[in-house]
Amino acid sequence: MQAHVIIVGGGMVGASLAALLGQAGLTVTVVDGRPAPLTQPYVPSDTPSPRVSALTPVSQRLLEGLEVWPRLARITPYAGMQVWDGEGSGEIRFSADQAGVPQLGHIVENEVVLAALEARLAELPSVTQRYAARAVGLVHGVSGSRLTLEGGETLEAPLVVAADGARSPLRGMAGIETREADTGQHALVTTVRVERSHAGVARQVFLPSGPLAFLPLTLEGEPHYCSIVWSTSPDEAERLAGLSRPALSLALHEAFEGRLGDVEVIDDAIAIPLVQRHARDYVLPGLALIGDAAHSIHPLAGQGVNLGLMDAAVLAEELTEAQRRGAALGDPRILSRYARRRRGDNAAMLALMDGFRLLFGTRHPALTLARNVGLSGVHRLTPLKRLMMRQAIGERGRLPLACR
Repeated sequence: MQAHVIIVGGGMVGASLAALLGQAGLTVTVVDGRPAPLTQPYVPSDTPSPRVSALTPVSQRLLEGLEVWPRLARITPYAGMQVWDGEGSGEIRFSADQAGVPQLGHIVENEVVLAALEARLAELPSVTQRYAARAVGLVHGVSGSRLTLEGGETLEAPLVVAADGARSPLRGMAGIETREADTGQHALVTTVRVERSHAGVARQVFLPSGPLAFLPLTLEGEPHYCSIVWSTSPDEAERLAGLSRPALSLALHEAFEGRLGDVEVIDDAIAIPLVQRHARDYVLPGLALIGDAAHSIHPLAGQGVNLGLMDAAVLAEELTEAQRRGAALGDPRILSRYARRRRGDNAAMLALMDGFRLLFGTRHPALTLARNVGLSGVHRLTPLKRLMMRQAIGERGRLPLACR
């Protein structure tokens, strides 16, 4: 065997798993289709990337333990959230003080996180990163798994982990089916400059066509930038993406009710299809799925990468304990513990996001009234708000040791 674990996919979730296992002394090979790592030392571009994540305090603790958090080149903390119904008067606000935490989370560009993770992996002698490498074949089993790369090279390990995204080729090679739900929406993402300070508050309005989020970004000390995620119909997303920057700026200003003053689009707009998927199996003998390969979620609450990081932390915990006991890492009994610990939480979050999407997507007068009353009612119930915030910041169930 050439490594204890082969991880296919070197994105944020796959790289985090590699770092967790590498820190614990396991030998890891990361197979990544990208041509090369991000340049080190990494310097973020003048315009923030449109692909961002809202990292929870639980995810922050994980990255701190990996010695990655201090390396993040640009982050924006947010201590407040504001959500309202664009068709009514319902509104709810959350604050870090109410949750008993310094921050509700941080908005971070995905590329910034990945660059910091890659720098950490380069320091771990037991981790090997293979770039410009694509898996084309997989044989897996309790006694070991074999991965075939383009060009015919084979890699062997007790366990192969699929961290290769929502359309996971490895999941397909293993014959694992998914339950899919087309949300009927695309997400329009871009970056804007706003007239008024975002004041460290993440804001989201529910429109008839879908939610529109203004996520706070800070550039060179200026709190006047936001990452946009606008979920809407495919046709409308394509129309918006095709607008000139001044026309899209005006559309965003109007849809957001001018709450941050004038809006200026400063980057290209991209439309991304939104499909929720959940793998029927997280594990097979010698194979495990994590992150988007196991579950992909509507970006409504920014929970996707946090769920994936929790997958990585739990799987690493189970594998490290198995290695300590001398157990086979590809044994289904070992892997099933990871699956049991993660499937319920992921399924609950998928169902919750789908319920929100359906509730706020309806134009039925009775349901419109009910959701407005519900939002305003929850806003007045501090204990319920506190419970919801603890869930949102990742404090759910038994956390793995790396996240405590």
